Amino acid sequence: MIATVSLALATLAFVGTHLAMSHPLRTRLVQTLGDQWFAVLYSAVAFVTLGWMILSYRAADEGYFLWLAPGWASPVAAGVMLLACILLVGAFFGNPAFPRPGARRRPARAATGIFAITRHPMNMAFILWALVHIALWGALPNLIVAGGILVLALLGSIGQDHKKLNVVGEPWRTWMGRTSFVPFGALLSGRAKWSGLREAWPALLLGLLLWLAVTWFHAPEVSPIASLTR
Repeated sequence: MIATVSLALATLAFVGTHLAMSHPLRTRLVQTLGDQWFAVLYSAVAFVTLGWMILSYRAADEGYFLWLAPGWASPVAAGVMLLACILLVGAFFGNPAFPRPGARRRPARAATGIFAITRHPMNMAFILWALVHIALWGALPNLIVAGGILVLALLGSIGQDHKKLNVVGEPWRTWMGRTSFVPFGALLSGRAKWSGLREAWPALLLGLLLWLAVTWFHAPEVSPIASLTR
């Protein structure tokens, strides 16, 4: 029980500090510390709180399961995780949401590649990861971790759009109009073109490789945080 409480506090610390330092406190901290020292502080806090989560998770007893998904859910979960891996990898290819200090404003481009699927590929990957793990088994430690990641990714996406609207202005508003938060929303509504997915082939290839590697090392009985410590 003590380990579970520690896990809850660690998850709260990880999610809370990440959101606070990414949004309301970011500008003040960057002005005070500078970009480089802010990055050092941000990384150090993330490392410490994530390490606390991992240690607490490993010590926590899963105990009673509120639910356990049936066997047919495993291939469905695997398919969703394949999409999550593709989105995660694709986030590193031309992501306009990544900070670029000193860069001039540019007009919003067409939504192509992985961004034709969703405006927030990295956060959506974590959202899908969290939803899959919540659906598969209802052990309290798993729910704490996956729930925390779900809240972080969801609020992080909302906060990112708000921040970019304030910093970038109209180009980001146009970008939001050409993309969607929900995967495939812009494609299905016609705001993005299906032909733009042709540029997603690097993410498809590398995402598939990542998915194969994770599937190889991630046995079904292994819990989400435990997989980070293997």
